[in-house]
Amino acid sequence: MKAAYSPTRLDVKALAQAGDHLEGETPLQECERLLAEMIPSPETAPLIHWRAQGEWRERLGGAGQCWLHVTAQVRLPLVCQRCMGAVEMLLAVDRSFRFVADEATAAREDEESEEDLLVLSPQFDLMGLIEDELLMALPLVPRHEPDCPTPVQLSAQDAGFDEAGAEGRPHPFAALAQLKRKH
Repeated sequence: MKAAYSPTRLDVKALAQAGDHLEGETPLQECERLLAEMIPSPETAPLIHWRAQGEWRERLGGAGQCWLHVTAQVRLPLVCQRCMGAVEMLLAVDRSFRFVADEATAAREDEESEEDLLVLSPQFDLMGLIEDELLMALPLVPRHEPDCPTPVQLSAQDAGFDEAGAEGRPHPFAALAQLKRKH
């Protein structure tokens, strides 16, 4: 019989020792920080598709290690920083984490290990980890690739702007020229 796991209170060690996985779809409304990054859309809110695979790796001469491989993806409507219109971006995560007993062990082993380390907890918040990873996957500058669907206006100046600036305003050096003539 397959054990029941909760993505918000996950026993990672039990999942890893069983070599089991957990997967699902979570509405974006449950991830407030990620929801704040998207532009409001009249369509239904996107779903985060995710999967977590536990793995227990035996080590020679030592205790086994608890691993968790996490994949997640969501299509998120963001603001294009070039045309300021909506652009749908695919955020995807594919990461593995090794769990250690405590913070001291994590701090000690962090410099030497290539993998990401997390502290083992009997009630690990998998959804919090997935949200963190998706936030880190956000592009620094979201934009349409290769070009925006509408032409980008590169200037905010028009003919009326030029005329308004030229009328009734003296040249900045005209006063200086008059002072120079007096001396």
